[in-house]
Amino acid sequence: MARPRCRKGKEYAILTNEITKAWSGMSTREYKDLKGLKKQNLRDNMTTTELILNMLAETATKDIANATHPQGLEENKKVAKRGGSIAGNARKEIEQETGNSVITSKNAIDFGKLIEDVSSKEFKDKDKKDKDKKKD
Repeated sequence: MARPRCRKGKEYAILTNEITKAWSGMSTREYKDLKGLKKQNLRDNMTTTELILNMLAETATKDIANATHPQGLEENKKVAKRGGSIAGNARKEIEQETGNSVITSKNAIDFGKLIEDVSSKEFKDKDKKDKDKKKD
């Protein structure tokens, strides 16, 4: 019984990797390395745009699979590439329009630091305003 689950887990990882490569241009391992991740979840360390494109890739893959009923790993890999390519095209269009890369090395630690910095600045600004009001 453990053998089929293990095989399914490996196939799932292979298909996830195909989807990631198709939309981001890199394997899941390369993407994690870019973000400096070891065991952490890649999804938890994506920007909003990265996450949305990843979800588009997964959803497109699921919809194509539901419409075409692929059989076996090789057919599913082709579907994964097709679904991922839809999000890959969207990524390229965003990058062309903005002149910026969608894929970033920022991770959850960077996002947490940004939130702390913004919160700290807002607190300091509010504190300064309160002091200025007391002077008046």
